Amino acid sequence: MAKKFSDLVQKTMTPESIARAKSRAAQMRAEMPLNELRQARGLSQKALATVLHVDQPAIAKMEKRTDMYISTLRSHIEAMGGQLEIIAKFPDGAVKIDQFSATESQPA
Repeated sequence: MAKKFSDLVQKTMTPESIARAKSRAAQMRAEMPLNELRQARGLSQKALATVLHVDQPAIAKMEKRTDMYISTLRSHIEAMGGQLEIIAKFPDGAVKIDQFSATESQPA
């Protein structure tokens, strides 16, 4: 007879272990590369390429890059239904950088 995973967890893991696992899972959901974010949003590279009016290989290439324009990253995030915010974190607090908010409408 099949057993529920939740029953197995309760029997084999301590409450502290469960809390650590939940914390780690939340951290993993909060930090992920673009390709995992796209997959978590239920989008294929082809679907995202269609929204961005590019070919699918361009999406694959962009997801592998470690350096890109902020405007490129913004369009990628917005095509997935999100909004890009840039935050600088310091020991005494965090500051949202708003200088890049209108990069699309500013001349180069």
